[in-house]
Formats: sequence, C-alpha cells, structure tokens
Amino acid sequence: MTDMPAAIARPFPRSFSWLQIVRLGLVQTALGAVVVLMTSTINRVMVVELALPAIVPGALVALHYATQVLRPRWGYGSDIGGRRTPWIVGGMAALCLGGFGAAAATALAASHLAAGLGLAVLSFLLVGMGAGAAGTSLLVLLATGVEAGRRGAAATIVWVMMIAGFAVTAPLAGHFLDPFSGARLVAVSGTVSLIAFAVAVLAVAGIEPRRPEAAAGRAETKPPFRAVLAQVLAEPAARRFTLFIFVSMLAYSAQELILEPYAGLVFAMTPGATTKLAGLQHGGVLAGMLFVAGVTVFIGGPVLGSLKLWTAIGCGLSALALGTIAAGGPIGPDFPLRAAVAGLGFGNGVYAVAAIGSMMALAGRGGEAERGTRMGVWGAAQGVAFGAGGFLGTLAVDLARLVASEPVYAYAAVFAAEGVLFLVALLISLRVEHVTVGRRHNLLTETASFQLNSGFEAR
Repeated sequence: MTDMPAAIARPFPRSFSWLQIVRLGLVQTALGAVVVLMTSTINRVMVVELALPAIVPGALVALHYATQVLRPRWGYGSDIGGRRTPWIVGGMAALCLGGFGAAAATALAASHLAAGLGLAVLSFLLVGMGAGAAGTSLLVLLATGVEAGRRGAAATIVWVMMIAGFAVTAPLAGHFLDPFSGARLVAVSGTVSLIAFAVAVLAVAGIEPRRPEAAAGRAETKPPFRAVLAQVLAEPAARRFTLFIFVSMLAYSAQELILEPYAGLVFAMTPGATTKLAGLQHGGVLAGMLFVAGVTVFIGGPVLGSLKLWTAIGCGLSALALGTIAAGGPIGPDFPLRAAVAGLGFGNGVYAVAAIGSMMALAGRGGEAERGTRMGVWGAAQGVAFGAGGFLGTLAVDLARLVASEPVYAYAAVFAAEGVLFLVALLISLRVEHVTVGRRHNLLTETASFQLNSGFEAR
C-alpha cells in the first residue's frame, strides 16, 4: 500500500470548530426533513385518502423501528475503518431513497394495493436502516469531535437545526401538495429527498480528516463483528445498561399513542386541546433536560454531579407522574391533567439527560475502536423498545377494555403498569456504574444525539 500524503494523514482534531458543528447540524436538518414526511404526511394519506386501517402505517413504522437491531453492525462497520463519514453519507442515501420509495408506494397503492404495500415495506426498511447507519455514526462523530466546553452550545445548535427540518419541511410540503394527487406526493417527496441528500453530503464533506494509514491498517486485524459484540455484551456494566435502556424506553414510549386518546375519552378534550397537551409534555421534557444540565454544569460535585442520582430521580418522577395520571382518571374533568402531564415530561427529561450522559461515558470505556459498536448496542435496545412500547401500549389498552367496565379503568391500568416499569428501571439504574460530572462537563450534546437516534425525534 502506498503512503498517504501528509495533508490527508493528519490526526483527528481535538475539537470541531463552530462552523463544523453547524455543518453537522445540517445533517440532522436533512434527516428531519425526510422523516417528517414519513411520520405525518404519508401516514395521513394512507389513513384518510386511501382509507386504509391505521394499523397499516403503524405496522410500517414498527418495521422501521425493528431495523434498529442492526445498529451494532453499523457501528462496528464504522469502527473498522475508523471513519464515520462514509456511513453517514450511505445512511442518508438509503434514508432518502426509502422516503421517496414510501411516497411512490403510497401513490401506487391507490390503484394496486398489494404492489404498493410491498414497495412500502421495502421503503420503510430502507428508512430504518438508513437512519440507523447515519444516526449511529453521527452520534459517535459528535461525541469524539466536540470538546466538553463546547458541548452545551453544540447540542443546542444541532437540536434546533433538527427541529428546523421538521418545522420548515412540513408547511412547505403541505403547500405544494395542494391540490392533492399521488403524482404531487411523489414529486414533493422526491424533491425533499434530493435536497436533503445534497445538503447532508455537502455538510460532511471534508469535515472528518482521514486517519493515518497505520491506523487504517489496524482494521485488518480487528476481530470479527460477533467477537466484538460478544465482548461488549460480556461486560456486566454493558449488559446492565442495555437492560436499563430497554426497560426505561419501554416505559417511556408506551404512553406515546394512548395519552391523547385518554385525554379525549376520559377528560372530553378536543383534538386541538390534546395536541396542546402533547406540546406541554414536550415542553416539560425540555425543562427537565435543561434543569439537570444546568445543575451538573454550574454545581456538579460527587452528589449533584452524579448521573446515577439523576437517572434514578428521573425514573422516580416519571413513575410518580404516571401513577398520578392513572389515579386522576376516575376523578374526571376536575383533575389537573395538564399539570400531571407537564410533570411527566419533566421527569422524562431528567431521566433522558442523565441516562444519555451515562451512555456517552460508558461508550468510551472500550476505547475508540469499539465506540461505534457500543453505541449501536444501546441504540438498538432504545429503538426496539421504543417501537415495541408504542405497539404494546395500544394493545394493552385494547385488552384491558375487554375486561374493564369503563375505558377510564383500562387506561388507568396501563398507565399504572408503565409506572411500575419505570420503578423497575430505577432499580436497575442503581446497579449501573457510577459516573460523576464535573463543573465544566455539559450533557446536552448527549441528549440531543439521543433525540436524533431514536423515537424521540420523529413522532
């Protein structure tokens, strides 16, 4: 093999510049632009215009989450070469192709249902694999390329730009979709996918310097994937944290699809009011994240800087809020549901920021060579649990309604069960390795990355 030019074989920089952080944020803007069409527009067209059962888009979204089990393999692949950029670009290509394919499948289903649904299955598989490959590698790139002192501002930039992808694409796409037709849906989706891919490629071009050939050559001696995965899972701390992520995310996501119907059926809230309720919950999540980040940054120390402490508090607060929501159903309209939902969001935010801070700390224990695989393992547990939680939450409500005299008791039983799951997660978290955050360490980067790699980012 020939020697690489010195200009190319430079070591990885200590920290990304602000411009580079903004460029990485553009990748998340592009990802959000594609995902929002999948979770809102295409879902709506299938149910309303095509009159398909809601379980059809629900099953397709669940399929997208099922592919998250491949995250460890994507992370291992980026570990081998020591470069994350090819996996980000390749993942975005698959994501954009899948998004366009889903629109084409929806249009095709209007005249050829079986063929359209077959294409939709393939398209949602591509979306899941693309998001997993790109998201996992981007998470590792951010974790290794942003120094601790810049992580708070970097997280804010990336997070806001991700949300911008949702906020800008949805109204613009809606404008060009009227008057609606299958051809318009395909054209709009194709345009969004092309622009998103071009933005992502330009954003990461040259941002990650090539490693010296000596480092690249080590890929030839790297153990096979199964050996590395077995090594990661053989560690007690990694296994316990994987179990914690799965159980806690199962509890977190099980209320996603039943909270608004609960508010409508039991508290007689209008669709607009339940939508505002969901916004209140997400506002609580943000408040919880900012609270923990502020305490750990400006106070820190062995007690208030303990991620174990804040993880346990977050799980406990979430369990308490879910129990309160369950108990409030029989009370009826006089129950302060909005306050309880805001409290649930706050507890979820506390849990999320502390759990992801622990994830980032534990991921580096095996060194840079295994960081992607470790991230992939926990990302897989997170994604699968999120997808399963939404489905199991709705299934549990339907089953409970078969034996409950009133819908309120069915919903209350499921919310109470979710609270118990959070208590189980709390007990597991107490056995996870202790990590303490210093005054200058900021957790918001880890939280934003977590949002971008799982069910937090696309409802």
